[in-house]
Amino acid sequence: MAKQFDVIVIGAGPGGYIAAIRAAQLGLAVACVDAWTDAAGKPAPGGTCTNVGCIPSKALLQSSEHYEQLNHHFADHGITAKGVSLDLAKLIGRKDTVVQQNNAGILFLFKKNKVSFFHGTGTLAAKTDFGWSVKVAGKTDEDLEGRHVIVATGSSARELPGLPFDEELVLSNDGALRIPAVPKKLGVIGAGVIGLEMGSVWRRLGAEVTILEAMPEFLGAVDRDVAKEAQKALAKQGLDIQTGVRIGEVKTSAKGVNVQYTDAAGAEQKLAVNHLIVSIGRVPNTQGLGADVVGLKLDERGFVVVDEDCRSNLPNVWAVGDVVRGPMLAHKAEEEGVAVAERIAGQHGHVNFDTIPWVIYTSPEVAWVGKTEQALKAEGRDYKAGSFPFMANGRARALGDTTGFVKILADAKTDEVLGVHIVGPMASELIAEAVTIMEFRGAAEDIARICHAHPTLSEAVKEAALAVDKRTLNL
Repeated sequence: MAKQFDVIVIGAGPGGYIAAIRAAQLGLAVACVDAWTDAAGKPAPGGTCTNVGCIPSKALLQSSEHYEQLNHHFADHGITAKGVSLDLAKLIGRKDTVVQQNNAGILFLFKKNKVSFFHGTGTLAAKTDFGWSVKVAGKTDEDLEGRHVIVATGSSARELPGLPFDEELVLSNDGALRIPAVPKKLGVIGAGVIGLEMGSVWRRLGAEVTILEAMPEFLGAVDRDVAKEAQKALAKQGLDIQTGVRIGEVKTSAKGVNVQYTDAAGAEQKLAVNHLIVSIGRVPNTQGLGADVVGLKLDERGFVVVDEDCRSNLPNVWAVGDVVRGPMLAHKAEEEGVAVAERIAGQHGHVNFDTIPWVIYTSPEVAWVGKTEQALKAEGRDYKAGSFPFMANGRARALGDTTGFVKILADAKTDEVLGVHIVGPMASELIAEAVTIMEFRGAAEDIARICHAHPTLSEAVKEAALAVDKRTLNL
């Protein structure tokens, strides 16, 4: 007989495990099914984010930043180190430990909140009198039934046509996290978040990195002023970023990877590298889900079709995270997971897509929320802008990192904050203040009149808000 639950969640990534825990906290009987397995064959919940995405990439970024600082910047502080060496195996081992700790933390939270966890691949099988049948294929096969099902199966890296990932020469985000030796030359196709972050990691560790981007502008979705500042800073560090590129033939050999491409000027170019990271987007994980069996509607790109509340075309079948429309961000998936769990429990879950922040964890960091200046111009929106450079911020000078600025866009009449864009130190943390203000439809003046501790980087946010109305304290 099938085991019955109020809610079955397929997938234990940020959207799935958060949805499962929240539903259990609301008094529902919950099962979560996930197939991720670690090197030892044990369950590894957390999805792409925990296993080969957000968490391990930040661990490597932190380690490589320490190495960069020790080799090139500590002397500015009067600290001289000799005989600095890199133990890459230990560096990657630390990353693996961080991942395992997060895996274990999720399993602990499942146990604490009485979520039944099933290790295996979950498939929608049939509509039943109780709800929906879900088959679990693993070391031990299971038959489950749920009144509600939440699909949270996430996404996978998109391959370049005709060039499958082998994770040795041609790398996805997974292989990019575990290159066994620092390559002399590293190629990256795609100057998005993954390409820039992984390119930064290996550049800091000693690789010569070339990034090829098809779009004519660097970080086209980012505010132009911020994108230009970020590109200038990354180029100064040694990242060779080429935009407007058209990729031609790519060949692999025992020596590495050879890429033929046409540059922005139309000239034919060749690039020979030891490894090639391909980061050209992601595709939803809906193959093998059983969508065709039960009639779950997918769009032409394979995403589960949902309404604004994450309901699919099937009764009591929901979907969240990378497998549905919207930005492929872990925190967006988490918000949707919480909202769906609360809707199932009869509450009113809420997700505001206009206040979802974006972050690129390079150095300098890039973070933004809301509208860009180019978007406001295209809409014909009457706005005002204010910005403040970290060069004039006391804490930034003390840190020795004065790259970048804060830029705030506000409605010209109401002063409501429409967008905040930051490039510089700790931008990933500073953006939260902007998200909070925007969630409550606050004004630039609200930021300006809030007391900010001195000296802090957050004072640059206050100064940018003051600059919206052509004022400044220059703290």
